[in-house]
Amino acid sequence: MAIQRMDNVAIVVNDLDAAVAFFTELGMELEGKGEIEGPFADQTVGLDGVRTDIAMMRTPDGHSKLELTKYHAPVAIGAEPPQPPPNTVGLHRVMFAVDDIHDSIARLRPHGAELLGEVANYENVYLLCYLRGPSGIIVGLAEQTG
Repeated sequence: MAIQRMDNVAIVVNDLDAAVAFFTELGMELEGKGEIEGPFADQTVGLDGVRTDIAMMRTPDGHSKLELTKYHAPVAIGAEPPQPPPNTVGLHRVMFAVDDIHDSIARLRPHGAELLGEVANYENVYLLCYLRGPSGIIVGLAEQTG
């Protein structure tokens, strides 16, 4: 049996409203919010006493989703600075294709976005950059130019 699709990527955040605002500004749509707790959550995650708030965000085309998760119990670990660099083992970053990379950066800066390097030109085909968003999330942006 083969997989049907990739359903979503979950990201643990320390400020759910800030993360929703950030990804909404990027162009994602809030699909819904909810509280998750109970035996099924404990069994699924492998932790006892899970209590979270989640926000499900989707791309405008409806094909990709982010589940933003704020843990109330057990308390999330590693959510404080310093933030790990992009070469840390584990989930590296989430990359989005955008129409205008410079406009996207300008709109995300008021939401705490900081460039990790600078906007790079890859062979006159893409403009690329990494930025750090809420809760230290590394977001990649790519604008096709050629």
